[in-house]
This record gives sequence, structure tokens and C-alpha cells, in this order.
Amino acid sequence: MASPPERVAAPAPLRGVLLDLDDTLVPWQTPRHWQWAWRPRGPLLSERHTSAAVRRQLHLWDRERWLGLVGRGPVPDVEAYRRSLSETLRAIAGFTLPAEEEHAVVERFLRPAHDPESFADAAPALRALRERGLQVGVLSDLPLETARLALRRSGLDEGLLVSAGDARGPRPPAAAGFRAAVTSLGLGVREVLYAGDLFWSDVRAAGRAGLAAVLVDRGVTGVRAQGPRVRTLAEIPALVERPPGVDATATSSDEGPVG
Repeated sequence: MASPPERVAAPAPLRGVLLDLDDTLVPWQTPRHWQWAWRPRGPLLSERHTSAAVRRQLHLWDRERWLGLVGRGPVPDVEAYRRSLSETLRAIAGFTLPAEEEHAVVERFLRPAHDPESFADAAPALRALRERGLQVGVLSDLPLETARLALRRSGLDEGLLVSAGDARGPRPPAAAGFRAAVTSLGLGVREVLYAGDLFWSDVRAAGRAGLAAVLVDRGVTGVRAQGPRVRTLAEIPALVERPPGVDATATSSDEGPVG
């Protein structure tokens, strides 16, 4: 007589959530933000062209972070992030700006003073997570002061920030960086869900570090990789009760994004 199939235990409910900041929790690489930083008084940027340029550059940034993670390139730091913004500006402009102007635009981009943009789902999702008694933290590649400013401008608690791009010590996407962020919540990696907008260097990297992870796909990056994803942060609280498996972010290989 055949033995009954072995039961696979469902993942335990989670006790904490880590969220990426820019373009997950707070709008960041948007046509409006680039308009303000580069051409606040016009002419108007093409929303379609700007969005396409941003999408391409985010793909390259995801790839750069992943290659640094797997040892096939230097580990990007906050200066690498500034260089990525400069490359995005050139892609939007279609030409190279004078070095002084390019620097000024990138610095304005990092210190926005225009009317803030916000995701309507962010504050309610954070409130719902806290009402469930969950620990919540925010991660970002942005410099510390820029990350705090981004949270304040969106009406969110800057005290949620647990890792920034210019922080000392290990930073995500390194496994040690994710583990340090988890430890700051007083939890273990198997107790935390991570949500981010870049598949490889956010979601896949978090999965490699032992966290359950989900892609927040707002349609900005055009990610085609397979794995758990949500369209809105309103879906995150429910995932706490039914988290994706830690290996659910795995794919057939760890080659990462190409091109």
C-alpha cells in the first residue's frame, strides 16, 4: 500500500516587513521629478520618452548592483548611484550636458523642493502593517539625508529608515546588509518579508539572504522575471499571513539581468 504523500508545512506567519524606498514606497524616478531637476521652467519633457529612458537605466542599475553582489563587478556605492543618475539624465536629454550643469541637476534631483509626489497606497499599507503588530523598516540606495527627506515629503515616518546608501557597514543587496536590517528590527531573516521594485538586486538578492520576498511591480521597470509580485502595497499586509516561500524568488539560474 502506497504511503500517503508527505505534507509540506506552510510558511509561518511573518513578524516584520522591509520595504525599498524609492519607487516602491515613494515615487522617485518620475518624469515630474526629472522635469523639476533639469528643466523646471520648461520646455516640457516628453513623459513617454522620459519614462522609457528611466526604465532602461533602472534595468542597468539593477544589473550593476547584481554583478557587484555576485562578484562579477565592483560593489556600487552612493557615488555609483550618482553616476547612474547622470547616465539617466543623458538618456533623457539625448546628449551630454556640460559637467557643471550635469552635477547641478543631479544634486537638485537628490534634494527635491517641488510639490511632493506620493503613492496613495503607502501610508495605509504602513498603518495596516503596524496595526497587525509588525516591525517595519525601510531600505534605500539614496544618501541618508535624501532618504529622510523623501520620507518626510511623502508624509511618512523617517524613523522607519534602517539602511541608506552612504551608511557604514554592510548594505543591501549584500546578504550581510539584509541581515543587518533584519537585526535592527529585532527579528531573524525567516521572520521578515522584503518588498522592492527591482527584481534581481532587490527581490532575488533578498531571497538569497533568506528572506521571503515579493516584487512591487508598478509598471515602471518593465520586469519580466518570474516570481511573486504585487501591483500595489495594499496587497502586502495579506502576504504576511500567506508569505511566499523563501526560495520562491529563485529562477533557473543566477545569471541575472542581461544587456
